[in-house]
Amino acid sequence: MGIERELKLALVPSQHDDVARFFDERTGAGKPIELANVYFDTLGCALAKAKSALRLRRMPDQWLQTYKTLGKSVAGLSNRHEWELPVQGEALEIDALLTACDNDAARAALERAAPDLIALFKTDVRRILWDIEREGSQIEVALDGEITAEVDGKTRRADISELELELKSGEESALSMLAAELRGAFPELVPEDLSKAQRGYLLRGQSERQYRDA
Repeated sequence: MGIERELKLALVPSQHDDVARFFDERTGAGKPIELANVYFDTLGCALAKAKSALRLRRMPDQWLQTYKTLGKSVAGLSNRHEWELPVQGEALEIDALLTACDNDAARAALERAAPDLIALFKTDVRRILWDIEREGSQIEVALDGEITAEVDGKTRRADISELELELKSGEESALSMLAAELRGAFPELVPEDLSKAQRGYLLRGQSERQYRDA
């Protein structure tokens, strides 16, 4: 089982390019990528109601399936269970996820939903990536600029400007240190507790309250 530790910060859209330069000057040019995601759930959103999310993501060299719990997000810092496995193509391999999932409640929710899973919506995210080291800890920094969701053949867009600081190895305090450095340079940064999955559900037309953590 993996625990995803991530700090999310929202920024003023006009500062998007300034934040990109902040990291470019310290670590070199970031890597721009386009993330194509397919989110799966039942028509009744059983996984969302169980505080879980299931997606396929196209990476530059492979497809990944990811099952995660929403966990708790406080002041932008989230700690949640995550199971991520490579797959052969644009298709879920549920049995492999069920085998990997070692949280009883999460596994039961996925097992119940499995027979009725459908591709509920697709999202595309424009992202720039940097790899940062702080005090021996490795952090992946992602700067996102826009999210689009395809629902029933229609495309819906939401302009976003947010940073995701994900701890890849080391101490969680490294996230706070980097966040403090960023807030010193950009005082307008504020915590963001809404996940990409939640944004996708909102674009699909669900209520925000239903998909926020209890």
